[in-house]
Amino acid sequence: MDSLLSEYLPILVFLGIACAIACVAVGGSYIVAPQRPDAEKNSQYECGFEAFQDARHKFDVRFYLVAILFIIFDLEVAFLFPWAISLGNIGMLGFWSMMVFLGILTIGFVYEWRKGALEWE
Repeated sequence: MDSLLSEYLPILVFLGIACAIACVAVGGSYIVAPQRPDAEKNSQYECGFEAFQDARHKFDVRFYLVAILFIIFDLEVAFLFPWAISLGNIGMLGFWSMMVFLGILTIGFVYEWRKGALEWE
């Protein structure tokens, strides 16, 4: 049991040093730059201008469409990394199954492109 706990000692030392550095950085920022907030600094700044209507208004569906398309194609491309690493072990069957996957991905991309889902007007 002691040998198991001694293996975790470097991790605890690393966490201790990381916490100490973080505390020194935060404390140093309070010493070097004292906090004096005013009304301008505490104002909303996300959009660059003041809010002029209710935050619960409807968004254009194109925002959601672009976000969903990005997530779909980004996640599908993420499957290429483990495939590329294990390509030597999976042989020709793995290679051709990935080619079918990439073909379906390309067909979907061309379909979305032709439908105009990627156009922003």
